[in-house]
Amino acid sequence: MAEYVSPEGLRLDGRRPNDLRRVVCRLGQFRNCDGSAYVEHGNTKVLVVVYGPHEVSAGGIALHDRALIRTEFSTATFSTQERKFRPKGDKKSTELEVLLSRTFAEAIITDLYPRSQIDIFVQVLQSDGGEAVAAINAATLAVIDAGVAMRDYVVACSVGCIDGVNVLDLNRTEMGARGPELTIAILPKTDRIVTTTMESRIHTDQFKGLLDLALVGCGSVYAALREAVVSRTEGLAATSVGIK
Repeated sequence: MAEYVSPEGLRLDGRRPNDLRRVVCRLGQFRNCDGSAYVEHGNTKVLVVVYGPHEVSAGGIALHDRALIRTEFSTATFSTQERKFRPKGDKKSTELEVLLSRTFAEAIITDLYPRSQIDIFVQVLQSDGGEAVAAINAATLAVIDAGVAMRDYVVACSVGCIDGVNVLDLNRTEMGARGPELTIAILPKTDRIVTTTMESRIHTDQFKGLLDLALVGCGSVYAALREAVVSRTEGLAATSVGIK
C-alpha cells in the first residue's frame, strides 16, 4: 500500500499536511472579453473568461429581477496524460457547471443587472486535482476583472483525510487514496460557506477537523487572490497615468 504521508509528516510532493500547493494568479489575460483570469494550483492550471452583463442570448429566459448566470466548463484534451475525447458535456463537466452557477449566484449582486446575462467560461488547461477549486478561484478573479459587482470574493479550497491525517489541497495522486474529501467555497469577509461538496460519508467529529483546515486554506487563497487584484489595479492605474 502506498504511503501518502511519511512518519516525518511529509507528503509525496514534500508538503506538510497543512501546506497549499503554489498558487499563481493573473488577471486580464485577454482583450476580446469583459474579464479574464488565469490561476494555477500546483500543476492544475485553469483559464476563465467572462462576458457580460449583456442581453440574454437567443433561446435564453430573461429574469425580470436579476441577471441570469450561465457557465460552461471544459477540459482541454491535452490536460491529462490520458487523452480526453469528451472535453465538455460529460457528467462531471455538467455537475461543475451547476456548482459554478449556484456559487456565483450567491456572490454576484445579480439584482443590479435585471433581464441580462453573465457568461462564465472555464477551461482546464492542465489537470492535477482540485479542478473545481481552481475554477472557482479563477472565476472570481475574472468576474472582478469584468467589473461585475460582487458581495465579496468567492474563495475555494479542498481538504482530505489520508492515512488518518487531514491534508490540505489534494493533488491527483493523493486523490487516488480515495479518502474523504471536502471542498468548500466561502465569502471570506464573513466566512459564510456558499458551496460544500463531500465525496464520502464521515463522522461529525472528523468533519469539523476537515472544515477547520479548509477555512485556514481559504484564508491563504484569499490573500493570494487579493494580491493579484491589487497588482492588476496598480498596473492599470500606472498605465492610465502614463497615458495622461
